[in-house]
Amino acid sequence: MSNRIYIGNDHSAVEMKQAIVNHLKEKNYEVIDLGNNDGKSCNYAKIGQVVAEHVVNDPNSRGIVICGTGIGISIAANKVKTARAALVYEKETAELARIHNDANILALGARIIAIAKAINLVDVFLNTPFEGGRHIERVNTLNEYKN
Repeated sequence: MSNRIYIGNDHSAVEMKQAIVNHLKEKNYEVIDLGNNDGKSCNYAKIGQVVAEHVVNDPNSRGIVICGTGIGISIAANKVKTARAALVYEKETAELARIHNDANILALGARIIAIAKAINLVDVFLNTPFEGGRHIERVNTLNEYKN
């Protein structure tokens, strides 16, 4: 994995996104902010897809997408071929998204979890490797899906 992180958010997640960006920069990640910064209403679907397109075109990077629940923006990101966005609310799902699914995009819900928890989930996600093995065939099957 490179240290490049693409991040995008809608209007409901400006504060959470900025806290995550600050945290990642302190850890020397290169952060490319593709999200909303002014809090004005915007289209989470477009932002999710833009982040996913950047991630799949930069294969060693990771992405983070954030909307109110994380649901809509993760659905949007997963429309991009080979994007594997995982909506997580707990440490275990952040780990398993990487270990089993080789998720390359983390989705978070700004109205669902606290900022401190979101930062913890980001760290878990970015520091957990893909296990490979029996999971490779499954991930390859996911990558073959067409929208």
